[in-house]
Amino acid sequence: MADFTYDGAPAAPVTVKMASVANWAGAAVSLALIAGIAVWGYRVVARDVSGVPIVQALSGPMREAPKDPGGLLADHQGLAVNAVAGSGAAADPADRLTLAPRPAGLQADDVALGVLTPDKPVEPKPAMARNAEVIALKPEGAPIPENADPKDTGPFAALADEIAAKSKPLSPLPEGTEAEVVTALASALPDQAKPELYTGPGLARSLRPRLRPAGLSATARAPAAPGAAIEWDSSKPVNEVDPDTLSAGTRLVQIGAFDSPEAARGEWERLDGRFGDYLAGKDRVIQKASSGGRTFYRLRAHGFEDLSDARRFCAAFVAQKVDCIPVVTR
Repeated sequence: MADFTYDGAPAAPVTVKMASVANWAGAAVSLALIAGIAVWGYRVVARDVSGVPIVQALSGPMREAPKDPGGLLADHQGLAVNAVAGSGAAADPADRLTLAPRPAGLQADDVALGVLTPDKPVEPKPAMARNAEVIALKPEGAPIPENADPKDTGPFAALADEIAAKSKPLSPLPEGTEAEVVTALASALPDQAKPELYTGPGLARSLRPRLRPAGLSATARAPAAPGAAIEWDSSKPVNEVDPDTLSAGTRLVQIGAFDSPEAARGEWERLDGRFGDYLAGKDRVIQKASSGGRTFYRLRAHGFEDLSDARRFCAAFVAQKVDCIPVVTR
């Protein structure tokens, strides 16, 4: 018989085993991840349902003193008496005692005032004494009496006569004419002199304040007594604007609210006596309104360019403790 050889079954490749191991490991990691997410989600839901979460405090002291704080030590530290105030009981006896420093002694010049000897007076120097002498001046000759004639004053009269002799006498003026005094400025100022204009930085011409309006009364009016009835003076012309004719967005200033139009006009006249400069050129507006079943009349001023102009107007009234509110028509 012929001899037959039999080989064993071929072994599985190594790469196939490694792939299966990786697949199983990935599946295990995925299951663990899914389980962890499920547990975490359950804890989150359970915590929100249970109420306010409780935060666990960290372990260890909240504050710690530094090992080397630095700085300077305060005086009188380490004394036994300090332990009584700090801990409430006396401390143990100290193992080492340190004496206090010796007190500062007195100097040689630290004596009583009665013991001090006065210093010797300093004698002035001869040169200073000579300069300090006072010499009385004596008039030369006899003094001039008070009732003496000016012509008999000696040298003064001779000097006056010498000056008069050298001067040219003036010609007399005819009777009934007076000399005209003419001041010549031609030599001092040139003809057609013009001021030199400033060309540097800043204002070339200074600003001037506006003139007072011609129609504004310059007489001061006496303020009305508190509690007195205010009457409206209908003789004074005031431009009153109908509130229905004003367009939406018009800048106004509300001064107050009153029970009747006459009271509002009287308040305008009273304020015109106090703030005439500010109310000049402003129109009066009386608007009827109602609130809570009550009818009242709003007193407003018209004639403002913008909100800033209205605020400046109200600033003057508020400074005098008068109600003033910028408003806009709707």
